[in-house]
Amino acid sequence: MTDKNNKTTLWELFISFAKIGVLTFGGGMSMLPMLQRECVESRKWATDEEMLDYFAIGQCTPGIIAVNTATIIGNKQRGLPGALVSTAGVIFPSVLIITVLASIILKYNNNSYVQKAFEGIRVAVCALILKSILTLAKKADKNMLYLLVTVGAFVALFFYKASPIAAVVATIIIGIIAYYAEKNSPKKNEEGK
Repeated sequence: MTDKNNKTTLWELFISFAKIGVLTFGGGMSMLPMLQRECVESRKWATDEEMLDYFAIGQCTPGIIAVNTATIIGNKQRGLPGALVSTAGVIFPSVLIITVLASIILKYNNNSYVQKAFEGIRVAVCALILKSILTLAKKADKNMLYLLVTVGAFVALFFYKASPIAAVVATIIIGIIAYYAEKNSPKKNEEGK
């Protein structure tokens, strides 16, 4: 794995994240599989566990998860310049493409072929997001508490339309309580002796 002292250039960061930005449709969540593939499998800039953490931080902070994740990885690789270049790389293709296509899309928005193309893109994006979720779920800690928290958060968000912010804050609090409960448990204290 690499770090700030490595030989990763700012240009490599920009190109890697621009490639992700140009090849991904559907917003930040749909970029997660490509971020994982590029940053973990191809470039070895992070481990799967680190990417889970970066995705969690990216989701909990303001902005688009993919942009936030690119910023974190860029910072890890090259500090502030890396963060800025990675962020610019991931958003540059979108800004360029949207600028060019905005007038075309508005002009042909009612065209049935354009509408069907967008329907197809939505299906592909859903499949990409599901793949990313399943891949990351394999790497996540597996215990009953985390499973219950995951199911509880899903039910609260999906069925009861709970605020995502409330769900994130609640899961953070539960995680902190679980950490200290496990750390201070009699069984853990006996193992430490």
